Amino acid sequence: MVFREALKFALPPLALGALAVAVGWMWPAAALFLLGAFVFYFFRDPERTLPPSPTAVVSPADGKVLSVVEEPLDGRPGHRIAIFLSILDVHVNRAPVAASVASVDYRPGKFYAAMRERASAENERNIIRLETGRGPVIVKQIAGWVARRVVIWKPAGSKLERGERLGMIRFGSRVEVWLPSEAQVTVRPGQHVRSGASAIADWR
Repeated sequence: MVFREALKFALPPLALGALAVAVGWMWPAAALFLLGAFVFYFFRDPERTLPPSPTAVVSPADGKVLSVVEEPLDGRPGHRIAIFLSILDVHVNRAPVAASVASVDYRPGKFYAAMRERASAENERNIIRLETGRGPVIVKQIAGWVARRVVIWKPAGSKLERGERLGMIRFGSRVEVWLPSEAQVTVRPGQHVRSGASAIADWR
């Protein structure tokens, strides 16, 4: 899936680069080939090893933790963890816990810089509600100023293992996860996390 996503963006500069070589425009060709190579780099999808603790909630995204705030959901107390993905981070998103996908709510919106708090409520986003035996978990994919598309691969009704790939966001973005208050958050703002590999909370 990730390779198909990459081809959509990498093939045009690579094709133009080949055309530039054919007419002798070597410097433009080199720039186009580099652009195509960067696109493939951006869409990389490395394998990840889950944390050893079975109660660990894993990060749904690579990036820097922007904030950890107390925020209720439907009257239930919980934590909202926001993660900023730079253009150099891996942009494949993963399930923070084993769960079933209850719903995927796509909401069109603006494209504010993903580091800004207002991006959470106003930017284009997918709100993915996961159901577990202990309660709901929300993953929110938020497009940023550069990113112009949030992509979900797992429709409602899908079963997810912890750390399983569920979608991606193109070219810089923000991912948030809401956890019930029973989950003890183990990350802090400024910390760098990796999707599927870094524990962000302990939910015993």
